[in-house]
Amino acid sequence: MSGAFDSDICADFLVEAREILDQLGEQMVTLEHAPDDRDGLNAVFRGFHTIKGGAGFLDIQPMVVLCHAVEDRFDAARSGKLPLDPVTFDGAQQSVDLLMDMLDSVAAGTVPAEVPELLLASLRMEGAPAAPASDVLADITDDNLDDLDFDALLDSLHGKGTVPGAAPAPAETAAKPEAAPPATVTPIRPAAAPRKAPDPADATVRVDVRRLDAMVNLVGELVLVRNRLKTIRPRLRDEDLDRVVTALDASTSRLQSAVMMARMQPVGRVFSRFPKLVRDIARQLEKSVELDVIGADTELDRNLVEALSDPLLHLVRNAIDHGIESPDARRAAGKNETGRVRLSAQQEGDHVAIEVRDDGAGIDPDKIRDSAVRKGLIDTESAARLSTDECLQLIFMPGFSTRAEVSDLSGRGVGMDVVQSKIRELSGEVQIQSEPGAGSRFLIRVPLTLAILPTLLVEIDDDVYALPLVRVVEVLAHRASEPMWIDGQRVLDLREEPLPLLSMRDWLGAGGPPDGESTGVVLQSGEQRFCLDVDRVRGREEVVIKALPRTLRGLPGYAGASLIGDGRMALILDVDALYRTGVKAPTRLIA
Repeated sequence: MSGAFDSDICADFLVEAREILDQLGEQMVTLEHAPDDRDGLNAVFRGFHTIKGGAGFLDIQPMVVLCHAVEDRFDAARSGKLPLDPVTFDGAQQSVDLLMDMLDSVAAGTVPAEVPELLLASLRMEGAPAAPASDVLADITDDNLDDLDFDALLDSLHGKGTVPGAAPAPAETAAKPEAAPPATVTPIRPAAAPRKAPDPADATVRVDVRRLDAMVNLVGELVLVRNRLKTIRPRLRDEDLDRVVTALDASTSRLQSAVMMARMQPVGRVFSRFPKLVRDIARQLEKSVELDVIGADTELDRNLVEALSDPLLHLVRNAIDHGIESPDARRAAGKNETGRVRLSAQQEGDHVAIEVRDDGAGIDPDKIRDSAVRKGLIDTESAARLSTDECLQLIFMPGFSTRAEVSDLSGRGVGMDVVQSKIRELSGEVQIQSEPGAGSRFLIRVPLTLAILPTLLVEIDDDVYALPLVRVVEVLAHRASEPMWIDGQRVLDLREEPLPLLSMRDWLGAGGPPDGESTGVVLQSGEQRFCLDVDRVRGREEVVIKALPRTLRGLPGYAGASLIGDGRMALILDVDALYRTGVKAPTRLIA
C-alpha cells in the first residue's frame, strides 16, 4: 500500500468496506432465495465491484484477486452464461468472511494472506482460465479505474476530487457493452441510483465520535445545572428568575434531545449481520431456518448498538442450535420443516425492546431443573421449590448447559451468562417466555442512551439513592407491622400476591426502620418482583451517570453515582444486585 494514503484514505476504506461487506452477507441470503432477482444480483455485483476498486487503488492485491473472481462469477450470471447455484453462494459467502479477515489484517498493518486456490476454483466458470493476479491489478489501476467507480468512493469519503496522478475524467463517457453500473458506496443510498452531485439537503458530515461524546458530557453538565436551578427556584420566589429558569429548562431539553439524536444509529447495523449468520449455522447443523427481521430502523445510542452485537449473537445462535428442531423432527411434530427465527426491535418510551423468538421445541423447565442439580448449581431441595419461570431463569447461571457434549456452537455453559451480564451492564433486562413444543421468546429492554438516566430518588436518613425508573413498578405505603415471614423470607402481601421485602436500612446496615408507615418501591428484576423498603421517596429526576469513586468500585449493588438538583451526591443502585444480595433466593412464595 502506498504510504501517502495509509492514514486517511485507507482508514476510511476500511470503514466503508466493512459496511459494504455487512450488507453483502444479507443481500446474498436474499438473492439465494430469489436467484432471478435482477436488482439483487446487480447490488451484490456492485458491492464486490466497489471493494475491488478501493483495494486496487490501495494496492491490496489479495483482495483484488478475490473480488475479481466473485465479480466474474456473478457477471456470468448476469449475462446468462452460467446460472447461480448453491456452490456459488457458498463460495461467495466464504469470500465475504475472507475479505473481513483481510480487512482486519490491513487494519493491523500486515499483508493479507493469499486467496486459497480451492476457493478461487469454486468461483471460476467451468473451462474459463483464471486471470493472473498481476493482470487483474494492472487492469484495475490503469485503464479501468473509471469503470470501477472508485472515484465515487473517494467522493463519499473526502468530497469531490480525482485520483492523484490521474487525468480528469470527461463530463460524459460512452457506455461500454459489459461495463458494470455505477457502484453504490454507502448502503443507505438506493442501489440502482445513478451518480450525481450530492444534494445539499442530504449532505452528511463524518464526525469523530469523541467529539460527540464531549458534546454529550457538556449537555450532561448543563442538565445538572438546570436541575440545581429548578431546586432552588421555589426558595427565591422571583418572577423574572422563574421565567428564565423555565426557558432554560425548555432549551436544555431540546438541546439534550438534539445531541442525543446525533449519536443515534439504527439497530439495523447489527441486524444486517444475522441473515448470513443464520444461513451459515443452519447449514452447519443441517437445519432449514428462515430469519424474519422487523424494526431494523429503530434507533439507539451508537454505543448500545455495538454493545448489543454479542448478546444478540448468542441468542440467535442458541435459537437455531437449541430451539429449532431438525427437519425430520419438525415433520414428525406436524410443523413446517423450515423453522423460523424472528428478530425485532421497537421503541417503548425512553427504552427499546428487542425480541428474539423462535418456533422450535421450546424449553423444558424440568430438564433445566435436573441439569442445574446435576451440575451442582443448585441443591435438590431448593430446586423442588422452583416455579416454571424460576426454572427458566436458571439458564443464566454461570456454567449452566443442557448439552452433554461440547461443540463449536455450545455446551460450555457461558453463552447465556454472558448475555445477562452484558445486558445488565447496559442498565437493561432480559426476560424469557417459553412453551414446550411451541418455541421460546427472549425479550431485551435497554435504555435509548446510557449518558442520562431517568431515575426515582429515594432517601435513607439524609442520604439519597437513585433507582433506574425503568425498573420501578409502583410506589406504595405500608405499616411496619404488616410484613410477614414465609419460608424464611420477609414478605409483603400486595393485593393477595406475596412479594419479597427488602429493607434498604438492613441492606445498608443503618439500623432499624422508623416507627409508623414506611414507603415501599416495587422493583422488577428479570421475571421477579420485590419490594424495597425506604424512608422517603423524593420523586423523579434525570441524572447524569458518573463512575463510582474508587472506594466504592466493585461493591455489589451500586451501578454509578450522580449529582442531583440540591447539590448532593446520589448513588445509583443496581436493582439486580439488590435482589441477589438482599433477597433469599431461589424460593417460591406461597400465601
